[in-house]
Amino acid sequence: MRLKDKKVIALVEHDFEDLELWYPILRLQEEGATVHLVGKEAKKKYIGKYGVPAESDYAFDAIKTEDYDAILVPGGWAPDKLRRYPEVLQFIKEMDAAKKPIGQICHAGWVLISANILQGKKVTSTPGIKDDMTNAGATWYDEPVTVDGHIISSRRPPDLPPYVKAFADILAEN
Repeated sequence: MRLKDKKVIALVEHDFEDLELWYPILRLQEEGATVHLVGKEAKKKYIGKYGVPAESDYAFDAIKTEDYDAILVPGGWAPDKLRRYPEVLQFIKEMDAAKKPIGQICHAGWVLISANILQGKKVTSTPGIKDDMTNAGATWYDEPVTVDGHIISSRRPPDLPPYVKAFADILAEN
């Protein structure tokens, strides 16, 4: 299992896109990674857009990015909420500074925009936030997965297989 010693933060908030949270978590766990769901509150049940629940393991204030190897930001409407938490923006900035893998899919690009880390980066996202991404200084591509160093981005649920494979490959290399 190539990811057996890797620890990953999966951010969670209400209205996450169910597949965009759970598919990466399950695939990374299959490869041996430990994935912790982290939300505003610990042991809280968050409900996805389509009703699938996810219970957080930890609260934002209980973790340190130095203890983790990567972070995942799901899409859906959760990113619009997640980007309002200073702790989340700090996590993204710290992971970016440390060049640790940051995975973002669909609307999750909003969190990276709010963390102000996209200047000069190559990314993709749902086409609905293409203008937001380019206005933040990124170059946007309409492709299933875009990798720019430690930032792995994707568009939507049908792109999950190549997105999670790329994320896992980069996590395994770090």
